[in-house]
Amino acid sequence: MEPRSVAVVGASRDPKSVGYGVLKSLLSGCVKRSPWGCRGFGGKVYAVNPHAKTVLGTKCYASISQITGEIDVAVISVPAAVVPQVAQECGQKGVKALVVISAGFGETGEEGKALESQLMAACKRHGMRLLGPNCLGLLRPSLNYNASFALSSPPAGGVALVTQSGALADSVIDWAIQEKYAFSAIVSLGNAIDLDAADFVNYLANDPATKVITLYLEGVRDGRKLMSAASRSGKPVLLLKGGKTAEGGKAVASHTGALAGDGRVFEGAMRQAGVRMAESLEELFDLAKTLAEQPRARENAIAVITNGGGLGVLASDYCKEFGVNLPALKATTIAKLDASGLMHPAYSRRNPLDLVGDALPQRYETALNTVLAEDYISGAIVLQTVQTMTDSRGDAEAVVAARKRFPGKPIVCVFMGGKYVAQGVNVLRKAGVPDFNDPRKAVKAMAALCSAP
Repeated sequence: MEPRSVAVVGASRDPKSVGYGVLKSLLSGCVKRSPWGCRGFGGKVYAVNPHAKTVLGTKCYASISQITGEIDVAVISVPAAVVPQVAQECGQKGVKALVVISAGFGETGEEGKALESQLMAACKRHGMRLLGPNCLGLLRPSLNYNASFALSSPPAGGVALVTQSGALADSVIDWAIQEKYAFSAIVSLGNAIDLDAADFVNYLANDPATKVITLYLEGVRDGRKLMSAASRSGKPVLLLKGGKTAEGGKAVASHTGALAGDGRVFEGAMRQAGVRMAESLEELFDLAKTLAEQPRARENAIAVITNGGGLGVLASDYCKEFGVNLPALKATTIAKLDASGLMHPAYSRRNPLDLVGDALPQRYETALNTVLAEDYISGAIVLQTVQTMTDSRGDAEAVVAARKRFPGKPIVCVFMGGKYVAQGVNVLRKAGVPDFNDPRKAVKAMAALCSAP
């Protein structure tokens, strides 16, 4: 995860090959440049290809044994049948860890499983750790370290993704580039015959760049090990499980060769270990971003502030569903709101605090400052519907100002709409304030902030 030198075994001159993609990713940070640009790996990069003198301007060695310098990691992209022999050569060279991109192992049947056994035997013989086989590789955006054949690299941030699906990781990276979603690490486990999800949870728990750990898993060989790692992590661990149904379990077996197991038992065990289960990829990353960017609620005591009664009713229902406590507003708080002279005569005077449809930014600002200043309120869910007089950008700026004024209290938003709320949503996103298109998502995110480590 933090090498000083990397060798690409199977480096290729063919732009459509995996070996080309991995080498280019290491040298320049990505195959196709991101909007914010890419930077190459700062350590030594070696290319191994017996049929070429150079690839991408980098000298090629006929074998890894001919390289004179030390090698921390070897990324292997050659046919599966020769991978065990390459691993043996890497071990003799003193390589510390392997990333095996090559497919054609346990996921293909008995012959592939035999190759996996040979590969693991070589690794154990020489004390090497192994990521894969049959994986995309790994990325550490904060270190400009991209040992994968993903097309590009996302920006650096606080969310780590550990996934059994390399193709899913590739698509997530493309989505992250468009949405400017930032990652501390992306690790594709592949068949995980050595290093598994628990090993990376243990590592990421001590990684300063990582604030939240997300997992996409289809099957786990050592459930107790994963439960132990998650329960001791001290950081939020979010998990999306694939293969929960009988049909999904059959797909898992042909994908990575893993056993999916009983979905209900798995989820029960993970919840026992403090893992928060996600129902979709969208939810997985929504929750992760919220936990990475917002402070934890000191207590489960949240105020809902809205300019639309309907949204407030829905939010109340969802708060009940997800266990978010909405304490009654005290008489002293209502008196302060009344004294401001900015509240509508018909405002609700309760939690949810309905400011009425003609609310302008100053009313939102007053409500937020008044409610969040109270010791018995630990955070806020801010809802906005679009009326003729609604100033979406101004409302967002009021939220951001409150976020700065009360840095220890989380705020999540639902600015409902499209074209006419876009400016406000952009203000929120730039300031790191989560905005959702549905109050249910916002309440579920707040529930996570009320219970996460």
